[in-house]
Amino acid sequence: VDSYDVTVEEDLGEIQLIKIEKRKYWCQDDWYLKYITVKTPMGDYLEFPCYRWITDEKEIVLRDGRAKLPRDDKTQILKQHRRKELETRQKTYRWKEWHPGFPLSIDALSHRDLPRDIQFDNEKGIDFILNYSKAMENLYINRFMHMFQSSWSDFADFERIFVRISNTISEYVMQHWKEDFMFGYQFLNGCNPVLIRRCTEIPKKMPVTMDMIECSLERNLTLEEEVKQGNIFIVDYELLDGVDANKTDPCTIQYLAAPICLLYKNLENKIVPIAIQLGQKPGPDNPIFLPSDDTYDWLLAKIWVRSSDFHVHQTVTHLLRTHLVSEVFSIAMFRQLPAVHPLFKLLVPHVRFTIAINTKAREQLICECGLFDKANATGGGGHVQMVQKAMKDLTYSSLCFPEEIKAKGMDSKEDIPYYYYRDDGIKVWEAIKSFAEDVIHIYYETDEVVCEDVELQAFVKDIYVYGMRGVKASGFPKTIRTREKLAEYLTVIMFTTSAQHAAVNFGQYDWCSWIPNAPPTMRCPPPTKKGTVTIEQIVETLPDRGRSCWHLGAVWALSQFQDNELFLGMYPDEHFVEKPVKEAMAKFRKALDEIVNAITERNKNKKLPYYYLSPDRIPNSVAV
Repeated sequence: VDSYDVTVEEDLGEIQLIKIEKRKYWCQDDWYLKYITVKTPMGDYLEFPCYRWITDEKEIVLRDGRAKLPRDDKTQILKQHRRKELETRQKTYRWKEWHPGFPLSIDALSHRDLPRDIQFDNEKGIDFILNYSKAMENLYINRFMHMFQSSWSDFADFERIFVRISNTISEYVMQHWKEDFMFGYQFLNGCNPVLIRRCTEIPKKMPVTMDMIECSLERNLTLEEEVKQGNIFIVDYELLDGVDANKTDPCTIQYLAAPICLLYKNLENKIVPIAIQLGQKPGPDNPIFLPSDDTYDWLLAKIWVRSSDFHVHQTVTHLLRTHLVSEVFSIAMFRQLPAVHPLFKLLVPHVRFTIAINTKAREQLICECGLFDKANATGGGGHVQMVQKAMKDLTYSSLCFPEEIKAKGMDSKEDIPYYYYRDDGIKVWEAIKSFAEDVIHIYYETDEVVCEDVELQAFVKDIYVYGMRGVKASGFPKTIRTREKLAEYLTVIMFTTSAQHAAVNFGQYDWCSWIPNAPPTMRCPPPTKKGTVTIEQIVETLPDRGRSCWHLGAVWALSQFQDNELFLGMYPDEHFVEKPVKEAMAKFRKALDEIVNAITERNKNKKLPYYYLSPDRIPNSVAV
């Protein structure tokens, strides 16, 4: 890092813009300019933030750091600068359809095609093939890596690739994964805590009778009464029905199921499974499995649910609802908000490296013949079908955290006391919303100012038209007319790109490294009758050695923070220079510190601590 002093003898008058030019030398000499500080003859200091790369024979024109709305620019030179910046950006950041029905993404085939400003500093650091291979080396499992089709001999055999790395949660999962309590707990606080909902009526497609589950109910009530009292919960994997299983390896036939799982809140307030049906259509060859069945019948039914949960988690909860959605916010921001706009300054830390990581994923991970095809039953195109089907449920209200929790009937702390994902998520949501409100009130004195901000309206419209494909049912606003609505909208963006992604990404090694608890593929079809399952059959159904290793390498690599990670509320790049915003940031950090302390206190002496939504573990943006 170098600093340069430049002294100018003559009086330049009031400085409106600064132009930086770079000459090209023989070697590559891209220059990352952080900022320029100007000291005036009066002794005042003016900050000109840049935080951009200057490449080749380029020039960059900068404005001073004070945030300005379009209406604040009175002179022609400033209006023109603003317009020109957006015109250039719109040519550089173009929308493109990757698959029909997907949210649109960036028009770039590879990481190196991206604008220099949004590339990773070190492309090697995010090379998935390199990282997965390195992970397998670190885990000492590369000796099994090429043993595709070779089954493990029993559950204990999985420990041969597991024990090399252990932390409290993954170890606890390995020891307790067969228990009903552990199975139910993961719907609340595992790495996919977004599917469980309160059951308001037993679906007709799952003909459970009182006789079947009477021995699981503890309150001497009928099933209907338990439903009425709110003690029955449901997780339905209907989305997987009809999705094609991976056919990329002719030597291994792979299978998917679309289970329905009923859960019960027992007298200890723990959520436990009471019935599992592995297909969507009831019938004699689609039995309802129960805790009272033979041990291995019930265990295999639960393993099928865990495998289905893994698929929905990876493709819908994680890929679609954090990565792809965050990319939409990111592209729209670059296309419609100039660097001088207060909302650009507010949002830019929350989209850092997002377009880059997604481009790299499309290049290596989820493309045809990518790494995803190697070990996952939804590889080879199934994951594409899943995203297309899941788009209908991608609504604006489902990204509003408190609203989504309420819509699922999961909002009562009294009724469901151990739902830490909900408790911590609401605290973080409120802290972000309060920060957004503080910043909005600095720049938007009234609702009218919001309505008149043409750049904000273009940003919102871009997200609706290109991200949500103009689907009215998505509930995404086309315009924003009030400060209150703007605060909520910005909270959705900042929460999704930071907290929501952290909640569903960084627990993957904890919960998915013990293969029988999250099988990425199944090699035998779901059982069609009871009383036939053996331990050998279960092991034959679970992933082979090669796929287990690829899976383990993947969940380990995905669970790592970046080397220079910036966590929620850390804004080292000073895009804002005004004192009121800096005070709002300090207040935000204080609120986050209080949440960290509360979570640390709660987790003390817990065998299963929940820390994914602790702000000191929430990166600002989707970058892994």
